[in-house]
Order: sequence, then structure tokens, then C-alpha cells
Amino acid sequence: MSRRRWSDLTPAQRAAIASAAAVQIGLAAGAWYDLGRRPAPLVRGPKPVWALAIAVNVVGPIAYFTVGRRRP
Repeated sequence: MSRRRWSDLTPAQRAAIASAAAVQIGLAAGAWYDLGRRPAPLVRGPKPVWALAIAVNVVGPIAYFTVGRRRP
């Protein structure tokens, strides 16, 4: 199986990849920002573990936003 290069992709495929990357970066940045500003008692579990989990693809930030935060 040969690997495709960026230049081999269609403009629509490039746009889809760029959009997915922007969503991933935006979610991770928002989650890390929230984690950094949120007091430890308002986070379920250790903050360092959540910081690592956020780095895991799209699943980490979504898990943090849905499960990791306690409401004040």
C-alpha cells in the first residue's frame, strides 16, 4: 500500500483534514485553559491525569468537559 502525500489529496480532503485539526486543537486548548483555571476541588480526579487525557485525540477533551468537571 502506498502512502498518499498532502499534494495528492483533493482540495475537499485537505479542507476536511484542516477542519478536523482545527476542531481538535480548539477543544484541547479550551479544555487545558479550563483545567488550568478551575480549582482542584471542582475537578473529578487529579488535574495532571486530566491534562494528559486531554492530549488524547478528540476523546480526551470531550471526556473532560462531560465527566471531569464538577459544577460549582
